[in-house]
Amino acid sequence: MPHDLPKAYEPAAIEARWAEYWVKEKLFAVATPREGDTRPVFSILLPPPNVTGRLHMGHMLNQTQMDIITRWHRMRGFIALWLPGTDHAGIATQMMVEKQLATEGKNRRDLGREKFIERVWEWKKQYGSAITDQMRRLGASVDWSREYFTMDENLSRAVREVFVRLYEQGLIYRGKYIVNWCPRCETAISDLEVKHEEVPGKLWEIRYPVIGTNEFITVATTRPETMLGDTAVAVNERDERYKHLHGKKVMLPLMNREIPIITDELAQPEFGTGAVKVTPAHDPNDFEAGLRANLPVIEVMDEHAVMNENAGRFAGMDRYTARKEVLENLREQGFLVGEKDYTVALGKCDRCGTVVEPRLSMQWFIKIQPLADRAIEVVEKDYIRITPPNYRTIYLTWMKNIHDWCISRQLWWGHRIPAWHCSCGEIIVSRETPKSCSKCGSSELKQDSDVLDTWFSSGLLPFTALGWPEATRDLEVFYPTSLLITGFDILFFWVARMIMLGCWFMALPEKPTTGHVGTGATARPAERSSAVSLSDADLRNSVPYREVYIHALVRDAERQKMSKTKGNVLDPIQVIEKYGTDATRFTLAAMSSPGTDIAFNESRTEGYRAFANKIWNAARFMFMNVDRVGLCGSDILVRQPERTAEGGCPYVGIAGFEVTTLEDRWILSRFNSVARAVNEALPAYRFDEAANAIYDFFWGEFCDWYIELIKPRLVESSADAKTTCANLVALFEASLRLLHPVMPFITDEIWHAIYDGKPPQKSLALAAYPQADERQIDKAAETQMAILQDFIVSVRNLRAELKVETKAKIPVEVFAPDGDIRSLIEQNRGALERLANVEGLQFANASLAKLPNVRHTARFDARLIYEQKIDVAAEREKTKKELEKAEKELANGERQLGNEQFVAKAPGPVVDKLRARVEELRILIAKLRKKLDELG
Repeated sequence: MPHDLPKAYEPAAIEARWAEYWVKEKLFAVATPREGDTRPVFSILLPPPNVTGRLHMGHMLNQTQMDIITRWHRMRGFIALWLPGTDHAGIATQMMVEKQLATEGKNRRDLGREKFIERVWEWKKQYGSAITDQMRRLGASVDWSREYFTMDENLSRAVREVFVRLYEQGLIYRGKYIVNWCPRCETAISDLEVKHEEVPGKLWEIRYPVIGTNEFITVATTRPETMLGDTAVAVNERDERYKHLHGKKVMLPLMNREIPIITDELAQPEFGTGAVKVTPAHDPNDFEAGLRANLPVIEVMDEHAVMNENAGRFAGMDRYTARKEVLENLREQGFLVGEKDYTVALGKCDRCGTVVEPRLSMQWFIKIQPLADRAIEVVEKDYIRITPPNYRTIYLTWMKNIHDWCISRQLWWGHRIPAWHCSCGEIIVSRETPKSCSKCGSSELKQDSDVLDTWFSSGLLPFTALGWPEATRDLEVFYPTSLLITGFDILFFWVARMIMLGCWFMALPEKPTTGHVGTGATARPAERSSAVSLSDADLRNSVPYREVYIHALVRDAERQKMSKTKGNVLDPIQVIEKYGTDATRFTLAAMSSPGTDIAFNESRTEGYRAFANKIWNAARFMFMNVDRVGLCGSDILVRQPERTAEGGCPYVGIAGFEVTTLEDRWILSRFNSVARAVNEALPAYRFDEAANAIYDFFWGEFCDWYIELIKPRLVESSADAKTTCANLVALFEASLRLLHPVMPFITDEIWHAIYDGKPPQKSLALAAYPQADERQIDKAAETQMAILQDFIVSVRNLRAELKVETKAKIPVEVFAPDGDIRSLIEQNRGALERLANVEGLQFANASLAKLPNVRHTARFDARLIYEQKIDVAAEREKTKKELEKAEKELANGERQLGNEQFVAKAPGPVVDKLRARVEELRILIAKLRKKLDELG
């Protein structure tokens, strides 16, 4: 049956068909391995996108890298599980549904909590699969049969179990503390959810009259409206200026309230006036100072950032309106004594952009230090390896300065806190809804209205998504997961919390240690040591993953961060529609170097679209010749033993490849060298090195050189043509395997065509990945072919410089003092004359340095015998430039080889290649200097 690839490569049709096929056939579904299965395991968790999300370039990069690594492991015989899911995204989803209600003239309170949550589930059913549908279209090789949603019943049960255990261990407590409060979202948010930006502001100086004296004490503030809640002025005990005022009081302007002057380290003599206002209800540092001095706490704003009844005449005003009124009143009464320009680090809600207000609020917290201690230990002991290593330092610094985690949110959508309040003041934390109060027996219990921070439930996913708290076989096999690939932006939001929670719950004894929790609104946790007796093995196996790879940021072509305000955001779906998924994936892979941001440029994607087209046309050429000589692709392939579900032989080298010529020896060696380079690059997350090695091989060495070299053999005798075709198909098939993890669509399409639609596996994704066969690496053949390539390129460049007509075949003269090189050129005369487009190749017995139209190399000189009057001055200038270029390249090479770190860390083949090039340059420079001398 003739092979019939369409003339034009159209990625849209091909990619949609294969994406649907992979999902329909459940090719990436992973059955839980039975006891005794000895296959290696690779497991990876998809950072769950928000259910509200749409694919952006960060997702595209993240998923491309995960897919490359997962496909590579799967093809190497691993049980490869890529676990997908979506996050319920508490604030984001609630905001989305509230906006929808607003278009109907309603708000959530009109519906009530129960009806509102029903409405959110309806929204999720209608719109929540948008981002996973996009993932399916992109061909992500995840196990869709295991897809989870963080509000699924089994995960919700696990969340309640974790909360209750932490509470029983004395590590969860409830109290009134200063939190970051978003007036728009009407909830507390963590420090990580606050984005600070420096903006021009003002610093106002206000003087407070000291009671019983004629003195004033001056304080400075950027938030004058909060002065209405001041309960003290603090000075430093060491500050001589204020020692006579210790124990005195001041009159709070506008409020006519007496407040004390206290001594506290909050005030530093060297800053400002050395005196500070203390507002315990509206500043975290002031709150701590208030606790130390037992100060009253006066809240002057409500949850909407509107001044409340404690603000006196300013009650009912928005905070910014109140600010203006307070300043005006202070100015009129003579208390405002200074106003300066001042840069303010303004904290804004990362979700909605509203300016955050420090607010005193009743919240639930995790006493985090015991969990953090263990999470620090596993990284310091390298039980988790973080790449690039600078993020290891950042992680450890943050963990060693961590604060208790506020886990409650004042939302309706999310995991509701499993705590019930009784009118007697008792708080009952329970896995199930309690029927009565354990203290007074009352059945009138009210569940806490708060929900848990979204990151609480997502931080549990490495083990809860595998069936915890049940002791499942999946947990036994797939936990710890092998790898996490994610961005720096969630290193603390998610990565650190997964490590803390995983190391705590996957290493704790089954029976939790119970601490006294107490009752009432401000119950504190009992002290609990993190020093549970754990062996190193227990600790090592408690981690949520063995490795973390932090990928770079995708920027625009000018290296600017993408943002809607700049108008430089690239929609990956639009890029894919224009160039294809394979080309977009290859762009991201080829630009992905650890620790280096990607300057995404569509011109690169256009180039890789051309690469896909090159592969397509090469396949058409191959099939044309296979059909012409009457062979079937599946018949002429000498296939490797394919791995089965129980494991099998690796794909080593290319079996059945009949070596009859130098180009056969060379291409077989190059294929194995590239396979080795790719298999070394991917474990180190050098996606760029892997992609570029495959690109250079497939386009440059395979298509541009090997295919051109074998064309005469394809039209010779039938037997030779058949052997050459067999080699060509075997090599092409192996190269498709090598490329598949990066460009899965086009490779599966051509691979199926090679086997006439009846391949040994349902997909190339399930075939074995090439491994280097060291016996097939032939350095001598690679050196010889490099000389021939150098000859052809040198002659082509000479023809271009001399503007020789394309069709004109002219003689060439070669001076090769080394007999082996002369013999090599003689043996390959036909190929050299054909590919360099010359005739009458002849050898010179003396140097060609004084003659025109010469190209010098380290091993030979080539001259076109072409009538053209020589311009000595021009020839000298050209030679001088060639010499300068060679000397510069030599200096760079010697500098690199003199760098001990480079020599130690660079791949061996890279260093060897550089050393060989340095030697060539030294020979070439000697020749060019001699020629300059002879030109006078």
